[in-house]
Amino acid sequence: MKKQHHYQLSLRWNGNLGEGTLNYKSYARIYTVHIDGKPVLEGSSDPYFRGDQSKHNPEDMLISSLSACHMLSYLHVCAVGGVVVVDYLDNATGLMETTPDGSGRFLEVTLNPVVTVADASMIEKANAYHARANQLCFIANSVNFPVKHVPEARVKLNVTFKL
Repeated sequence: MKKQHHYQLSLRWNGNLGEGTLNYKSYARIYTVHIDGKPVLEGSSDPYFRGDQSKHNPEDMLISSLSACHMLSYLHVCAVGGVVVVDYLDNATGLMETTPDGSGRFLEVTLNPVVTVADASMIEKANAYHARANQLCFIANSVNFPVKHVPEARVKLNVTFKL
């Protein structure tokens, strides 16, 4: 049986510099995202599109969502499959193109997770489980471009120092 989940937020544009959108240079591209019970998220457009570099842009957040969703799906698959993950780091990248008419789209996102597991016997499964995590990831299932994976699995080093 399918179950639906609902999400809600409020987004407010904070970029009226006094003249509204009188012209392309008359307004700031800043906004805030409010979700009940969570810290406010400050955003802007990408600096290429006259945005504030110090704030999150939608493109960053899309890549972040894909990376986080994959990680959470992956950790679930590992926990169920007997792979003990002790560290996880992803250096994700995205490629987007714009067209002369001002539209654009993502061409791909590549996730580069470096996973540290508790034992060398888990390496093969650890690498293989990324495919299953991709199948489970809600966000990856919702985009119309490839989400690639270049995983690396490592073994936790047990180093003891004597003083």
